[in-house]
Amino acid sequence: MNADAKELAANFDLAKLTSEFYDDPYPTYRALRENEPVKRLPSGTVFLTRYDDLVAAYKNTRSFSSDKKREFAPKYGDTPLYEHHTTSLVFNDPPAHTRVRRLIMGALSPRAIAGMEPDIVRLVDSLLDTIAAKGDCELIEDFAASIPIEVIGNLLDVPHEERTPLRDWSLAILGALEPVVSPAVAARGNKAVTDFLAYLETLVARRRQKPGNPERDVLTRLIQGEDNGERLTEKELLHNCIFLLNAGHETTTNLIGNGLVALDRNPDQKQRLIDNPDMIKTAVEEMLRYESSNQLGNRMTTERVELGGVVLEAGTSVTLCIGAANRDPAQFPDPERFDVARTPNRHLAFATGAHQCAGMALARLEGAIAISRFLARFPDYAVSSQPVRGGRVRFRGFLSVPCSIG
Repeated sequence: MNADAKELAANFDLAKLTSEFYDDPYPTYRALRENEPVKRLPSGTVFLTRYDDLVAAYKNTRSFSSDKKREFAPKYGDTPLYEHHTTSLVFNDPPAHTRVRRLIMGALSPRAIAGMEPDIVRLVDSLLDTIAAKGDCELIEDFAASIPIEVIGNLLDVPHEERTPLRDWSLAILGALEPVVSPAVAARGNKAVTDFLAYLETLVARRRQKPGNPERDVLTRLIQGEDNGERLTEKELLHNCIFLLNAGHETTTNLIGNGLVALDRNPDQKQRLIDNPDMIKTAVEEMLRYESSNQLGNRMTTERVELGGVVLEAGTSVTLCIGAANRDPAQFPDPERFDVARTPNRHLAFATGAHQCAGMALARLEGAIAISRFLARFPDYAVSSQPVRGGRVRFRGFLSVPCSIG
């Protein structure tokens, strides 16, 4: 087993992943963590799998840059995808990151998020009513994916009749963030950015003419900016609206889908949560740790730096493996065990430091409401046939999960 693990680590290449890896990457992550935790890949990228190394990189924004212009120029060329990803909040360093994040966080205040709870409960209950009438469900399409699209649509006050293309645009743009991108995937991503921008231009123009309530309408809040006159440029506004939808859509879909599948596969923990519904908050944190929706992050070193005993030269591309760090036994006792009461649980599903997820409080709220109410309504639910994985390494989730509701 030890020899097999060493061979698994030695042969790992992010550009040449197997179907077994996509199904279950955790044995590979464990082999890397134990044998080559700072792994230099054939591409020159360094792949990190230890919790402490990820935290060090996240917190050292001077040495580990989030700016993706250098990395994405050869990957995307002069395309809409390049413009989008190099303008988005998540792929920028301070001070640009700080300024944009402050405006977005102002629109996602604790008070604003608390005010969303009744609408999310109504939405979830309506979806559960529809599932009950059908007698079974496809867990992703009928439930998990329907929640964040509506929540983000409400945040930006997108008219209901105009929301149909949002999910496909999001999936196409995020699909082009994979380590290896085919020409067809890139073409879909570029078309999605172009179409999304064209739609947002009309939406923003309408909102400028007829502003909404900035306490509830994030788009109005972003258009108006801060009281001190700080505002986003038009390009920043449009691309960060796309970012808000993308960041809040697939990751939350995956949280709900991964969480309900994990409960189904761990019936003792499912029953424990049914018997103790007040555990939902710790359960959601464990779902985020155990099957992190976002598995990979990226940085570029700006100077010579040592990490985990290895010297990285300036200009080294670094991949932060969140999925591996969240199962590091140095941080999480018995990390392969799914435990709905696990505490403490300082997982990195939302990253940490300056780039910690701006929407994490909203994601937690959506996950807690969706999973707790699904479980209360359908305690005997069961995955009825083999779920279909999304086939991506960066975003881990399911395309479909056939489900009986008991």
